[in-house]
Order: sequence, then C-alpha cells, then structure tokens
Amino acid sequence: MPSAAASFVMEMAMAHEPVLLNELVRLLDVREDSRAVDCTVGAAGHARAVGEHLGPEGLLVGCDRDPLAEGYWRDLAAGLRCRTRFMRGNFADCLETLVNEGAPMTHVYMDLGVSSMQIDTPERGFSYSYDAPLDMRMDPTLRLTAEEILSTWPEAAMAELFSRYGEERYSRRIARAIVARRAKAPYTRTCELVDTIKDAIPTPARFAAGNPARRVFQALRIEVNEELESLARALPLAFDLLESGGVLAVISFHSLEDRMVKDFFTRKAKPCICPPDFPVCACGGKATGVVMTPKAVVPGAAEVETNPRAASAKLRALRKL
Repeated sequence: MPSAAASFVMEMAMAHEPVLLNELVRLLDVREDSRAVDCTVGAAGHARAVGEHLGPEGLLVGCDRDPLAEGYWRDLAAGLRCRTRFMRGNFADCLETLVNEGAPMTHVYMDLGVSSMQIDTPERGFSYSYDAPLDMRMDPTLRLTAEEILSTWPEAAMAELFSRYGEERYSRRIARAIVARRAKAPYTRTCELVDTIKDAIPTPARFAAGNPARRVFQALRIEVNEELESLARALPLAFDLLESGGVLAVISFHSLEDRMVKDFFTRKAKPCICPPDFPVCACGGKATGVVMTPKAVVPGAAEVETNPRAASAKLRALRKL
C-alpha cells in the first residue's frame, strides 16, 4: 500500500501536462526505427508520446536525476514496443556516457522545466505556494540546498545570484533583508523566505504580476541544481551524439536557458566563425546544423488556458548536417 506522500506524488504525475507536446512530436518526426534520448524524463509525458511512435527496432533512452522518475519510466516502458533504457543522473553526465559508448542517436530532446511532481510535492521546497523545508534539490544526494545558501552565503554573493539567475530588480534589497533576518533566526522554511521578500521590496512590486518570490526561488533552484552549467555541458554532447540528419530539440522556460540554446544553435548553423571585423573569411568553416525553428515555438492560447505553467515555454530545434 503506497504512503500518503507517494500517492500524492503519483496523482501529481498523472495530472502532469507535458508542454508543447504536439509541436515537439511534429519537429522530431520520429520513425519506427528511430533511436531517441529523453534527457529529462520527469513524469514521462513527452517520452510516452515519442515512445508510441517507435517499433521493435527503435530505442528510447530516458535520463533523469530525480529518483521518482524511474518509477514512471518503468510503468511507461512496460507498455512500449521499442527497446528502452533508463539512466539515472544529471543529463549532461548521461549524454557523456552515451557519447563515449559510440552509438549515435537520431533524436535528442530536453524539457528544462521543473516537473509537476517536484513543484507540487510540498516537502521538496520548490514552490513558494507551500510552506516547506528550503530544499530545492532535484537529486536528493546533492550537497547544496537552498537553506544552506540563505544561511551561509555573503550578502553580495546572494544579491549577485538573485540578479543573474533570477533577473530580480530588487536583488540587493532582498539579500540585505535576508542577512538581517538570519541574524535573528535561521531560515528553514519557504514561508520565511517569502515573507522576507515581500517585506523587502516596494509595496507596488508586491502586487505586480506573479508572486514576488518567483524570481528568487528560480535563482536558488538554478544554483542548487547547477542547471545552467549542466545545460552548457549537455548541448555540445547532445549534438555530438546525433547522427547526420538527427534532431536536437529543447524546451526552455526562462530567458537564460533560451538564450543559451539559441546561441548554440546559431553557432552550429553559421558557416563562418571569424571575428566580424575580418574583411574575408579565414577560417574556412562550414555550417554543421540547420535551425528548424527560426522563431521559437510557443504554446497557443488554448494550451496556456488549460496549463498556465506552459506560458513561458519556448521550443527550438536543430537538425545536424
């Protein structure tokens, strides 16, 4: 008999709506014999749609650092006709392993959003909507937690973190308030941080669109899970893993991720890498990819209405030459 917590997580996974599902499937154009890698399995929504297109000669590899994802993968794999493989760990590490194994893939795709099973499981501390421990680790074996950052980092370092990863306008005021608050009592709960943020920012900002704690929570989550560092490692590995004609697709949810993906795709599609002030090309470079999405694909109004979390999603795809 599953525990109440396990049942809650299962219900959240069942309610999870994969973002830009139809658009992703269309761009990937998976065949029965394709070999695809889902870098961020989560509740397996995208993996299910891709796996249903694969036949007995096809292969679907799933990667995730969250131990809960493996259970959903097992349930999915049991009903698929294709071969399957699950790899537990950071997706950059998994891609490196696959590259070293030397078996090229036809498709690699990533959904960089936080899974519903993470956001909607209060005790994991991802959401500012629940009172929970300040954890935010996707992989529970990671050392760093949000609580440690708030309890030990210097004010200047926190301000820089909130500004860089959260694009928070009031990062210095918030960092100053956190340091003043922790001198009286340590931070242990998400509600304590939310209250500090609300008190630190100007009154009009408290009532602006969205929760005023959103950007700080985003910055903490990115730092705890080394999300941008992992993406920077994963993109070239994913491209190297593809065979000629293979497709790399990425769904991002904030500008830092999307900018990194866009710049990487642009470099692969650009034949010349000479400095812009060179009068003629001296590198003899050739494009190694074709951008399939000149403009990022975004959710339609109907999807956003049924799944508000999809609102900030952007999908980009690149075909390897």
